[in-house]
Amino acid sequence: MTLAAFSLAVLALLLAPGPTNTLMAVAGASHGLRRVVRLVPAELAGYLLTVVPLALMGAGLMARAPGAALLLKLAAALWVMVLALRLWRSGAAGAEGFAIGAGRIFVTTALNPKALIFGLVLVPAPSPAEVAARLAVFCGLVVAVALLWGGFGALGHARAGGARAGGLQPGRLRRIASGWLALVSVSLLWGALRG
Repeated sequence: MTLAAFSLAVLALLLAPGPTNTLMAVAGASHGLRRVVRLVPAELAGYLLTVVPLALMGAGLMARAPGAALLLKLAAALWVMVLALRLWRSGAAGAEGFAIGAGRIFVTTALNPKALIFGLVLVPAPSPAEVAARLAVFCGLVVAVALLWGGFGALGHARAGGARAGGLQPGRLRRIASGWLALVSVSLLWGALRG
């Protein structure tokens, strides 16, 4: 795969709505772009924690322990459902009822199913130099997409003077995001148990 094709594949996958993107958008909507900028290193570290070992040793690991992928998928589904429930409960508590901090972003991203695809399918390459080039592009795209999703949320925050996102009260926005995360969790669980 050429570096251009790799970049497009990574970009398409990163742009898709998922648990990390949802949290980044809610962080932007709740607290503005400054909060999002502080969360980007946690997202990048979460991806790298999963992607790098999988890219370097993933194929061998999955061959020796075929149940490992299933356990990772189940852990991801459980974590995303926990996030959904906490975010739902915080909808009634207001914007501060569910803090979207670096730790939450890190764990959510490390368990993000997209990380498995990056680490097992897209980043591995025939030579160490190609892996390094792909990781460099990957890191740049992660930062750009994190800022894009957070910026999308921050637009509503700024437009409403920080009080609400695009006409939505913070509690309602968190409930919508919670519903999306619950749907993602159920689809992850369904996929893990089916395949």
